[in-house]
Parts: sequence; structure tokens; C-alpha cells
Amino acid sequence: MKKALAVVSLVAAFGAASQAGAVTLTLACGAVGQELELCKAGADRWAKKTGNTVRIFESPNLTNDRLGLYQQQLAARSSDIDVYQLDIIWPGLLSQHFVDMKGKVPAAELSRHFPRIVEANTVNGKLVALPWFTDAGLLYYRTDLMKKYGYSAAPKTWAELATMAKKIQDGERPSNSTFAGFVFQGKNYEGLTCDALEWISSFNGGTIVDNTGKITINNPRAAQALDAAASWIRSISPAGVTTYGEEEARGIFQSGNAAFMRNWPYAYALGQSEDSRVKGKIGVAPLPAGPGGKPAATLGGWNLGVSSYSKNQAAAIELVRYLTGPEEQKIRAIEGAYNPTISALYKDQAILKANPFFGSLLSVFTNAVPRPSAATKGKYNQVSQAFSTSVSNVLNGKAKGQAAVAQLSTELARIKGRGF
Repeated sequence: MKKALAVVSLVAAFGAASQAGAVTLTLACGAVGQELELCKAGADRWAKKTGNTVRIFESPNLTNDRLGLYQQQLAARSSDIDVYQLDIIWPGLLSQHFVDMKGKVPAAELSRHFPRIVEANTVNGKLVALPWFTDAGLLYYRTDLMKKYGYSAAPKTWAELATMAKKIQDGERPSNSTFAGFVFQGKNYEGLTCDALEWISSFNGGTIVDNTGKITINNPRAAQALDAAASWIRSISPAGVTTYGEEEARGIFQSGNAAFMRNWPYAYALGQSEDSRVKGKIGVAPLPAGPGGKPAATLGGWNLGVSSYSKNQAAAIELVRYLTGPEEQKIRAIEGAYNPTISALYKDQAILKANPFFGSLLSVFTNAVPRPSAATKGKYNQVSQAFSTSVSNVLNGKAKGQAAVAQLSTELARIKGRGF
């Protein structure tokens, strides 16, 4: 693969690790989609260049499960894992367990990443992790079915999506009884927090807790957004959608059994793979807007941090610098549709050829809505769990939107106490 960017000599940049003698590092990688294989391939390239060895620790798919496992390891001050893959919402929660990389990473390297992602990885002046790839929610749709049913463009509003999904679903059901209009992440976990934040924000219903720490969820537009989502269940979305994570939704869409899907960018490369039933039939667009609102995509993304308990911190930092550098980010973008955090790569022609929507939807990624992890600090996990549980109750018909947001507001006030 030709390099579109000039990369500092690997011998010079990563010589520190090999000069210190060969070491063995353990890298915790996710396993959603192609994450595991691409993570391992990148680690193997670094190991080959430096003479070191990298073992891969396979983390659970669901974010909540992964966080629980990480917290156990870190609380025990375990040196078993040297480099952790960290969700964009975790630095504030886990910062005390990670090496401060400020001063250990050249300023020129940091400056090539999107500033807001570097900021999200910085806690009280401490650089907890380096950006690896960024994420934002997207709408996937079947281009062939859109044409078949007379639609020339992706839906701009949730109401339009519901209408289009129902028409396509009804038309496909005679030959495919399990065909769904729309699939998304409806399981009660962090993925539902992401999806529901998009619904609420696109209805002008706020961000659950604002950036000053004020609880804002109890408002009519937020309630309206949740009721709208609940109306999809058993209409354009199967009852089982309330048990779906990213991979369950992707599996249904990729097997040709859904017209629309909400998912992260990684699903595009897999959908275009040789064994995909929808290869060449996938469109990507911003998520729809609510009444009088504008599209909203939740900011996701993952970063790499070095454990304070690692016995080989210098080598671990070099591994992180390599994996988050332009060469590796380009490979991951082309092979797995993982969005780079390095702005210059969005002009790379090989990347744009593999992922045409990276260029046209750049504003979606650069203006994504952050979850309120910064405002709620160490209590974010409790806030998110309370939120996703309330949303789950609405989706499952246990509560209406207005009652759910009112009760949630009370619960969040309890969690906040004297302050986040």
C-alpha cells in the first residue's frame, strides 16, 4: 500500500523500545466487526519493526461489559494489560489509572489529531490516551429498494423514515416474512444511550445533562422523541430490536433483511465485503431530524492509553504512538472503514475511494454530539445506565415518554446529589 502521508522513520521514532531490549506487551482490543483482526495486524507490524512481542487481550463486545472488566483489572493494579482501548467517555472515569502522555508525545503528533478528541482525552491537564479512531451514528439504507419503491433520496426526518420504511417493509414482506423496515441498537446498554441521545437531540430535546451539569431531560421534546421511537416497535422495527446491539443490527441489515439501519461507520466495510448480500446496494446518510430540529449523531470513538501499572511503559507508549499514527490509521480506514482522527487523512484519495461518505459526511463526524461524560465526571456511568433504562422502559411499553423523562429527572437529581 502506497503511503499518502510522509511518515517519520520508524527506526527513529520507535527505536526507544528496541534499544531497551525486546519486551512483551499486552494490548486489549475490542472485537466488534473487524476490530480484533485489524488491531492484531497493526500490533504485529509494530512488533516486526521493533523486535518486540505484542499479545492481544480480546475484550467483550459490549462497552458496558468491557468497562467492568477493565475496572477489575485496574482496581487490582494488575500489570497484565499494558495498553487499553478506551471509549471516548472513559478518560474522566479512569484517568487515575493511566500514564500521563503529555510531554512523552511530540506536540507535532498531537496537533494532527482533531483538537476536540485530544481535549476529550485530557483530564485536569493529564493526557490519558491518544485518539485512535472516531465514530458518529449514521443512517444506512438499501439503494436498490429505495429505487424500487420510488424514493430518490434518504429520509430527512424521522417521520419520513417511518413512512418509507413501512412502505418498503410491506412490499418486501410477501417474499420475506422477517423483513424489517428499520433496525438499531435497542438493547439496554451504552449503545441505547447513543441512539436515544440522537433522537432527543434531533428533536431539540437537549443532551440529558447540559455542559454545566444542569439536568435537562425533563422536557416535552425529549418525551416526544422517545414516544416516536416507541412507535417504531412492531411497526417498522421488530419486537426483538430491544435486544439488539451493534452486531445484531448489522447482521440483519447485511443479510438483506432490513431497509434502514442506524450504526457506526465500521458497518460499511463489512457490508461491502464479498459475502455480504447487500454489497453494492448500501447508501449512507446523516441520521434524520425531528420536527423543527436538525440531524444529530452521537460522538463515539476509541483511544489508546498506557496503564500506570505496566512494567514496560516506555515501550507501551511507543506502541500507542505507532498504532495511532497516520500509517496505521490509513490502513484501518481503508480495510475497516474506521474513521481517522487525523484531519489530513480525510483528503487521502485511497481512503475516500474505499469510503466515499467520509468526505461528504465529514461535518457529521466533526460536529457530533458528545454524551454528557465531561459534565457528569465519575458519575457518568450511573447517569447513562439510568437514561438507557428509562428509554428501554418506553421502547418496551412500560412507560410513556413524559412519565419516563420526569421520573428520570428525579433519578438523575439523586445521582447528582451535591454535584457531579
